Amino acid sequence: MTEKYTALYEAHKQLGASFTDFGGWQMPLKYSSELAEHKAVRSAAGLFDLSHMGEVEVSGPDAGAFLDYALVGRLSAVKPGRAKYSLITTTDGGIIDDLISYRLAKDSFLVVPNAGNADTVAAELAARAEGFDVTVTNVSTETSLVAVQGPGAEAILLELVPETQHEAVTGMKYYAADTVDVTAGERTLNLLVARTGYTGEDGFEIYVPNDDAAALWDALLAAGADSGLIPAGLACRDSLRLEAGMPLYGNELTLDTDPYAAGLGPVVALSKEGDFVGRTALEARKETGPARKLVGLKGSGRRSARSSYPVLKDGETIGEVTSGVPSPTLGFPIALAYVDAAYTKPGTLLDVDLRGKPEQFEVVPLPFYKREKR
Repeated sequence: MTEKYTALYEAHKQLGASFTDFGGWQMPLKYSSELAEHKAVRSAAGLFDLSHMGEVEVSGPDAGAFLDYALVGRLSAVKPGRAKYSLITTTDGGIIDDLISYRLAKDSFLVVPNAGNADTVAAELAARAEGFDVTVTNVSTETSLVAVQGPGAEAILLELVPETQHEAVTGMKYYAADTVDVTAGERTLNLLVARTGYTGEDGFEIYVPNDDAAALWDALLAAGADSGLIPAGLACRDSLRLEAGMPLYGNELTLDTDPYAAGLGPVVALSKEGDFVGRTALEARKETGPARKLVGLKGSGRRSARSSYPVLKDGETIGEVTSGVPSPTLGFPIALAYVDAAYTKPGTLLDVDLRGKPEQFEVVPLPFYKREKR
């Protein structure tokens, strides 16, 4: 597989980033300390390069109806300027990807799949578009995505937005988006800014053409220099999203899992009119219920559970860990795991086989961490 690089790769090298492969992309894992980056996002702000994510434009008179058919949610009900989390599944209900769709106008959506699934989702949407008056365009290779996340994110972004548009930022609700003028160096860019993120904190994701990505990155770093903003890599992004109980495709979500097992049943709009891909299978899965469900686990010791570690009850394997870290914010180990449905009640005590030594974990409600409203 040919390695892929974002438009900000050289900027990351200059900042001393260490890199890792993620979905075929060379992405910054961390710049100095992943713990410091994690804590900065929780207390001030972190700046992320998310340009490996996909962007697929869906436009035309049937755009809303088409996405109702192609995805499990009711996208036609989303108002312009708002966004919705949804899933694209196979006909048998397996999860191809989880994604966010922004309704930019009555007949225009931007669908954002995960990095390794961008081409797959774009091709699948194009195949499902037959019979609908829509155009599906994969613009992933020409679009960068920069995110500023943390309690200081709004104030930092406002440094780059003209005062006449401050209300567009401060009044933007969670899972909403708008086009805003952003000053980047000597240029003013009109960019799509969304109040979304994957960290459990307030923050914004900004879509920018590749040619302008470096200028935007530098402008945000400068704007946040006195507010504690630091660049942040994938390592802390993973610990942040795990504290927030957010699933990661390839870990919690795969073709072998379905929305009900993953705790995403409310995302499936079985009440919407008409057929959609996976409806029959998902109706059946909801009726029977999953054999295993995704749960949160809180460790009682200091050792962390890791992906693929067996979950035990009375010495018998009843599940498997999908993600686990020592929580920097909470001070104890946390994990997500699929366990047999009989053992999913909060308060249930289970063991995780930590390389031959059982360690006690407790089933707890998700998310592990929820930010205070400010």
